[in-house]
Amino acid sequence: MSRTEIATAAAPAAIGPYSQAIDAGCFIFCSGQLGVDPATGDLVQGIEAQTERALTNLVAVLAAAGLTTADVVKVNVFIADLANFAAMNAIYAKYFEAPEPARSTVQVAALPKAAMVEIEAIARKAS
Repeated sequence: MSRTEIATAAAPAAIGPYSQAIDAGCFIFCSGQLGVDPATGDLVQGIEAQTERALTNLVAVLAAAGLTTADVVKVNVFIADLANFAAMNAIYAKYFEAPEPARSTVQVAALPKAAMVEIEAIARKAS
């Protein structure tokens, strides 16, 4: 199996030893995106703004692979406080149409840059 890096300046550069995404044949594995503005490197403020920015970043990574959110089959959401679940969901729902991808949402103790949310995805390329 070959692995090809997917990278775009339209999403924040990796802040560690990982790729924005990997093309693994039939699937694209997108690393978690934070609510970081790629132009400034700064984390936006508030759960709604961070969710919106994280999803915008994810859309940019998918676009670099020639895909859209319609190609996403699985999403993992890491959230620092489940009290923000409804607010995150309200923004998230704008990015995915039925049938929505499978999803897990997990409260975590902390995220990089003290972010409130991180969103990663797996997308399937058309056969």
